[in-house]
Amino acid sequence: MNRREFLAATAAATQAMAADASMRPNIVIILSDDFGYGSPNCYGSEEKHVRTPHLNRLAREGVRFTDANTPSSVCTPTRYAVMTGRYCWRTGLKSGVLGITAPLHIETTRMTLASMLKSRGYSTAAVGKWHLGYGEGGTDYAGALRPGPLQIGFDYHFGVPQNHGDATGVFVENEQVVGLRSKKVEPFGRTPYGRAFLGIDAPHRTDDTVMDVLTSKAVEWLGKQERGKPFFLYFTPVAVHEPTTPSRETKGTSGAGPAGDWIHDLDGSVGRILEALADGGHADETLVIFTSDNGAVLLTEGDRAEAVAYRAGLRVNGAWRGRKHGIYEGGFRVPFLVRWPGHAPAGTVCGETINLVDLAATLAALTGAALPAADKGAEDSFNVLPTFLGKKVRGPLRGPMITHNVDGVFAIRQGPWKYIEGIPAIPAGKVPAARKGETEAQLYNLERDPGERDNVIAGNAKTAARLKALLEKSRAEGRTRA
Repeated sequence: MNRREFLAATAAATQAMAADASMRPNIVIILSDDFGYGSPNCYGSEEKHVRTPHLNRLAREGVRFTDANTPSSVCTPTRYAVMTGRYCWRTGLKSGVLGITAPLHIETTRMTLASMLKSRGYSTAAVGKWHLGYGEGGTDYAGALRPGPLQIGFDYHFGVPQNHGDATGVFVENEQVVGLRSKKVEPFGRTPYGRAFLGIDAPHRTDDTVMDVLTSKAVEWLGKQERGKPFFLYFTPVAVHEPTTPSRETKGTSGAGPAGDWIHDLDGSVGRILEALADGGHADETLVIFTSDNGAVLLTEGDRAEAVAYRAGLRVNGAWRGRKHGIYEGGFRVPFLVRWPGHAPAGTVCGETINLVDLAATLAALTGAALPAADKGAEDSFNVLPTFLGKKVRGPLRGPMITHNVDGVFAIRQGPWKYIEGIPAIPAGKVPAARKGETEAQLYNLERDPGERDNVIAGNAKTAARLKALLEKSRAEGRTRA
């Protein structure tokens, strides 16, 4: 069977599975922020450091993935890919992330998860960190924030415009700043990142209550959903992104300092979402997916919360090399948990290689939605639904997988091989010293060397050349989906 025949057979099989199971389950995606592979107990952290009972429950009642990956080691590109099924580097954003005044980065004519599910009769909401831009450029937070989430398929939006601790300092609901009093703007003070707050004339967020506010809004929206009409909640907590600001309730509750306490806030938020689903009678009818937008920040020295946690013994990215921003596995390999009672086999582990960009094609297969032609939308999304349902398949479900770091250094994975191109999208002189080693061609066999310690490019020139050619082909063709 050639690859085209294999993909056709897989598509037919998954469509049959979806029809047998349920064409329109409720769907909740919880996309956490900077939450590394090794951070929850179900992925190896010890309870003496942190306790994650609600994430452990998801693993116990569903499928735990060991080779789930993000398309980027920073947030905006991953969030774009989740929403569109397309690698973000196909846009003008080849490196870095969007600023606070960036326009909406998704064309309103492009298919998104929200618009796709809305076409299947879903109610849709985006609650939490957005970081995909508003408006058409030079965002005016005193005006209507349009186009935005409501123009790409969401019925409701409540969120943090960019990052936890960002210079907007405000919440946005639907198309406007919450509590906006006037168009007056007077910059003041400094954010945790060192820049002045924009000074929007509206109530400002309190960092250690943001998680509670966002979770409460998500729970409130879930409470309004009626049984019998499917819904899609895209919930994006700010935890555990810096600044590390655990709530009063979790402060001092972990054995890993403030970073561990902050993880407790995230786990508690997941618990509240699960409780809301149960209270509404939705638990058995809902597919819940928990994951992260990239790996965690890993520091070993200094007084920042991440370093304190490291010295306490918490390994936020598990045994993987590297961290957020980088090109090594610690930046991309993330927790991925799937719970769907009666359909996702409880207490199982899946080692299939998947990527968050695959959610579009997978949820299309699940709900019976039609994807655009591969050159029109969801260009890089592969249907991995059999992994959610515990079905065995022959051969890989997706083609070669492309990832990139914050500097625009690309890597491509196929089977056990990972080739790092080593050419940054930004001037090489601007690459921070900590990532200078990533700006050279490298080749690793992750099966033999999961820690990426032995660069074997010198002895495997043909493999490196083949993967480099695949990377260039994927760029030139504008898609990787068949």
